[in-house]
Amino acid sequence: MPGKSQCGATKVWLSTENKALLQGVLGTKVTNGFGEAGANIQTAAIFAETSKTKTNEGKIEMRKQKGFSLIELLIVVAIILIIAAIAIPNLLRARMAANESSAVSSIRTINTAEVTYNSTYPTVGFAANLLSLGGPIGAACTPASANACLIDAVLAHNGNPAGSGKSGYLFTTGAGTVAGGVNVGYTVVAVPITINQTGIRAFCAEEDAVVRVDPAGVCSNTEAGVLTFNPLNQ
Repeated sequence: MPGKSQCGATKVWLSTENKALLQGVLGTKVTNGFGEAGANIQTAAIFAETSKTKTNEGKIEMRKQKGFSLIELLIVVAIILIIAAIAIPNLLRARMAANESSAVSSIRTINTAEVTYNSTYPTVGFAANLLSLGGPIGAACTPASANACLIDAVLAHNGNPAGSGKSGYLFTTGAGTVAGGVNVGYTVVAVPITINQTGIRAFCAEEDAVVRVDPAGVCSNTEAGVLTFNPLNQ
């Protein structure tokens, strides 16, 4: 039965079942006994609210710990691989095209330099090698027949370091025709360092200054051999 406390508050005695429920609520003090029907209703309401709060906390905690599933990660990896399979071949083709364009430009530069060299040093004729057209790497160049300073040092040395190639291509010269101790001919060849990776076609030229192309990536370093290939723009 409900009773009065010394402070004037009404005490309500609860059943054993209600007491067990309220013991889960922090700060709630219960006693044994039987009370009014209103006490049962109040107890049920408190318990329902407490259960709801704990359920919401559990959902929030589970939501914070949720990550990507294995299937989601596999889908992302598959998409990346598909994009790479499409993009990488296009990137390689673009790179090889740029290297070929650079090689053709270098051959034309060498042709122009050979004509200038022949005019500057008529007793020598055309330059017998690329070094005679260029100068030292990393140092000032003083024009002379041994290094005419007509092309850049990297091209003259076939790369930096020497012999490593320039823009995916290797540049070499061949023996030209010699008459009366004067070089009346020359050849220059540009071949890919690695065919189908740094370039596909080879390019060559001789004293007629026409750039010729070999689709097989080899070309020739002899005057007669160079003339067997078609001009680049034909």
